[in-house]
Amino acid sequence: MGPVEIKWSIILFLLPILFVTGLRPLVGGQRDLNSLHSHLAQEVRHVLALLPNYTLFDFLEFEISGIDTVTLLGQVTRPTLKSDAESAVRGLEGVARLVNKIEVLPVSPRDEQIRAIAYQAIYYRPGLDRYAFRSIQPIHIIVNKGSITLAGVVATQTDKDLAETAAREVPGTLGVTNNLSVKEK
Repeated sequence: MGPVEIKWSIILFLLPILFVTGLRPLVGGQRDLNSLHSHLAQEVRHVLALLPNYTLFDFLEFEISGIDTVTLLGQVTRPTLKSDAESAVRGLEGVARLVNKIEVLPVSPRDEQIRAIAYQAIYYRPGLDRYAFRSIQPIHIIVNKGSITLAGVVATQTDKDLAETAAREVPGTLGVTNNLSVKEK
């Protein structure tokens, strides 16, 4: 057996071993990536919820892509909240790249009035009033140029429908978009 034949027999012998062991990190790698994303998502959600100026008139969301890229989304009533959200998330371990696509809503006395009336219409409505006493109110009321968008999570489809009905009854509202999710049990 010549030197070339020996090399090929070693390669052919080792190839199945390399193939099988080489796949383990790929399969485990996807699990690890999902675990990292899950942990990072939990951390981002936590720091955003604890922002001192984050109210029910703001709505923050995020996406995680790649290994370490976080994109911030949503609408806020104050520019400082946009920069506070960016600072809080940028400081998290595991965030290498941050894209801030948070929209700062225009200042409008009319929108402020609609916010106040919508808050009362929704949170004082029988059936929805139980949401008013939570430390973080789950129904976010986003008002932009006279239109209301509801976002967040409620317990039942009935609650989602009640919130939309209450928002539609607000005088001066140009339209209502109901993006509330129903919490799965």
